[in-house]
Amino acid sequence: MAYTPVVGTLGYVLSPDRRSVLMIHRITRPDDQAFGKYNGLGGKMEAGEDVVTCMKREIREEAGLDVVEMRLRGTISWPGFGKHGEDWLGFVFLITAFTGQPLRRNAEGTLEWVPVTQVLNDEIPMWPGDKYFLPLVFSEDPRQFHGFMPYRDGQPIGWSYTLL
Repeated sequence: MAYTPVVGTLGYVLSPDRRSVLMIHRITRPDDQAFGKYNGLGGKMEAGEDVVTCMKREIREEAGLDVVEMRLRGTISWPGFGKHGEDWLGFVFLITAFTGQPLRRNAEGTLEWVPVTQVLNDEIPMWPGDKYFLPLVFSEDPRQFHGFMPYRDGQPIGWSYTLL
């Protein structure tokens, strides 16, 4: 069977001192699959976009920031992740420089600077699979990760990755 995932981007915006990351606290819509969770910024790629253009657009739309510098940290294949079991393929970026001031909120929730240590120590509510790949996103290791994380019933059932 052909693999036809939803393609999206996921970005983590570092504060200028690199101690905090801008997260969306999804508290606007109770029917949101991610309601109550903190997440990076991003979304679905649109026709005619490459992943870099998509990530920059999503950061501008969701946070009101213009990306100046970013690095692709990796990719993740999430079979079964979607609300109705759709497969997702995500390109994960670390945004290290931007212009502008972040919005306080958007249609999905509030934007908050969260200490990177709280994110890495799983001290805030996030997707259950985030704890597996976020250490790779914030790692000083320059290699990219390329992961596979199947989901079933909203929970990860495996995790593997390759570093390049």
